[in-house]
Amino acid sequence: MSRLSILPDERLTGDLRRQAEAADKSGAGSTVLRVLGHRPDMIESYFKFYYPLHNGGIVDPALKELVRLRIASLNQCLT
Repeated sequence: MSRLSILPDERLTGDLRRQAEAADKSGAGSTVLRVLGHRPDMIESYFKFYYPLHNGGIVDPALKELVRLRIASLNQCLT
């Protein structure tokens, strides 16, 4: 299984770096942003795709998040 590295601050673009630092400071964590930093040109498109799927539908978003975290744990993923 391929693994993407979690980029340090110095490898992130300016705006993405600020978002990652703010996420860390708030306690939300910045792992997803730091991995998405490999393709900063695709981040906006990714979130336009992701948020409607996560927040819409008949399954509660909180349950979706728990399932996502469980799958990540089973795959030894940090996101």
